[in-house]
Amino acid sequence: MRPFDQAVVELGGIRKEVSIALVPGVAVGDYVIVHVGHAIGRLDPEEAERTLALFGEMALLVTPPTTSATRNGAPA
Repeated sequence: MRPFDQAVVELGGIRKEVSIALVPGVAVGDYVIVHVGHAIGRLDPEEAERTLALFGEMALLVTPPTTSATRNGAPA
């Protein structure tokens, strides 16, 4: 927690300072939903874990595999 309703959040190893003014009573260790630099809601730990797992699955779907394969002379 920081002064002036600010806190540091972490997602995927990235830390970012956000405003917590819109989520009264938030505490260290709480899971929050962040939009454009503001915490806008709190999640219970079970819902947060399910959401993070879904984000991980989506990342696997959109991240191309790392290979040296090429197609028509251009990277695949």
